Amino acid sequence: CKYTFRHTAALPIGLFFLASIVNLASAFAIPPMTSTSNTNTSTGTSLASKADLTYVSPPASDAADQIHNPVTFPLFVYPDIEPYKSDLLDVGDGHQLYYEECGNPNGVPAIFLHGGPGAGCGPDSRTFFDPDFYKIIIFDQRGSGRSIPNASDDLQGSLVGNTTPHLVEDIETLRKACDVDQWGVVLGGSWGSTLALAYAQAHPDKVKCILLRGVFLFTTDEVDYLFSNGGTFGQNPAAWESYCQYIEDTSPDWSRERTNLLGAYWDRLQSEDVATREAAAAAFVGYELSISKAFIDPAIIEKYLGTPSVLIPFAVMEVHYMLNAGFMKRGQLLDNVQCMADHKHRVSIVHGRADYVCQPQAAWRLAKALKQAGCPDEDVELEFVAGAGHSDSELGLRDGMVRATDRFRDVLK
Repeated sequence: CKYTFRHTAALPIGLFFLASIVNLASAFAIPPMTSTSNTNTSTGTSLASKADLTYVSPPASDAADQIHNPVTFPLFVYPDIEPYKSDLLDVGDGHQLYYEECGNPNGVPAIFLHGGPGAGCGPDSRTFFDPDFYKIIIFDQRGSGRSIPNASDDLQGSLVGNTTPHLVEDIETLRKACDVDQWGVVLGGSWGSTLALAYAQAHPDKVKCILLRGVFLFTTDEVDYLFSNGGTFGQNPAAWESYCQYIEDTSPDWSRERTNLLGAYWDRLQSEDVATREAAAAAFVGYELSISKAFIDPAIIEKYLGTPSVLIPFAVMEVHYMLNAGFMKRGQLLDNVQCMADHKHRVSIVHGRADYVCQPQAAWRLAKALKQAGCPDEDVELEFVAGAGHSDSELGLRDGMVRATDRFRDVLK
């Protein structure tokens, strides 16, 4: 493959599952943090909040200051571009999805599926594709970002019809609205990888190539590892204990709630009390922020924990899906890989070796299952990136993702 070397200034740090929060924050142009918290008592809506760091563990040391002086890679993301079209798409159930079309209007269609669920897209989402070759489409999923309703404005409305099968069909509705016959590339990271697989298996004839970052198969062991049984304690003990401590400190019955931490967070995220909802969102998202990158920037955590309008949708949607097994049959995504092999999908996987949110074993299991189903070795590429965590803001992951979409150009020409 012929690669283009791009030497550009580092883009703003993202997070995720939380990588997309930063994208969404950029899209909403979040102002600098204020030191006060005010609540509109007539609406119960938070007007401004100081970051609640009470249940956020401190990051590991970074004596080399790699937060501000990261290592360099030969390939970086493409420069940010402005969309040539943006609109709202009515998909039913009271939802209107915000979407953008960018790049080459006559190019090969590529779609970006954000993480979370609930994180939303932003300018960074456009930069993993060559804008001269691809017609790039990004959108905010139900209840997220600039889609209507947003969970921070209408919690109950945002949850109506908010399931994986609904989101899969939303992608189909968007495909038709954008006059796309077949997606050249479907790119999904973290929860986005889950949705990408679910879509490819439901509509295998509408997909050519798939790029996955930070694979999450929504198996029971993955959910329990991250949110229920303390699997992250091994590498991130302070973060796990802080995640639990918030529930213990606010629990009327800790002996019961300790056995269902996701349920306990859900109860607080649905509270009528604004302060309770915001505190639960800060503790929940702060936990993931604390384990999502190899080098954690405390300033980023403080900035985004102080923006409930971004964090509450993320926390609400993620817990909603985790409590409901992703609205999929147990083992569904691995059980259904045969249709991907039958339709000759080309799959590239980029996964951080030090990903503590989505374990590398998920990427390994998926790659093996695809090959066992009959995908040729050259059609399944798995790259573990040394020193990289989970966030698609990490330069090693960005490098791997751009190399993959560049390689796909040769397949799609």
